Amino acid sequence: MTEEPSRVAVTADAADLLRTLAAQHGPLMFHQSGGCCDGSAPMCYPVGMFLTGPGDVHLATVPVTGIDPIDVFMSTSQFEYWKYTHLTIDVVPGRGAGFSVESPTGLRFIVRSRMLTTPELEFFELIPRG
Repeated sequence: MTEEPSRVAVTADAADLLRTLAAQHGPLMFHQSGGCCDGSAPMCYPVGMFLTGPGDVHLATVPVTGIDPIDVFMSTSQFEYWKYTHLTIDVVPGRGAGFSVESPTGLRFIVRSRMLTTPELEFFELIPRG
């Protein structure tokens, strides 16, 4: 069976940090920042600490071995720019964004992106199926 495409993935290093953070904070979620104060950082919050609403798009529910799956959101206006893009959440050394839970760890989440493939574009109904 072929796995359905997802708009979001996490690297092994990001998954390791997420397991550590989930042990401290409980279930987690991401909201992809729109680029103001924190650049374009994926912001990680304990579930319930950041409220999403009708102005947000649910991009994916990402499975991470050993913890609850992580929902990833982005504002609708930003999604219009990024809808043809696959995001991979990774970590690098540095200080995390102000309210993101990884801030004190010495690591920060970043997003790497690539254009969706033709099969992904078809799956997400961004182009007609060939």
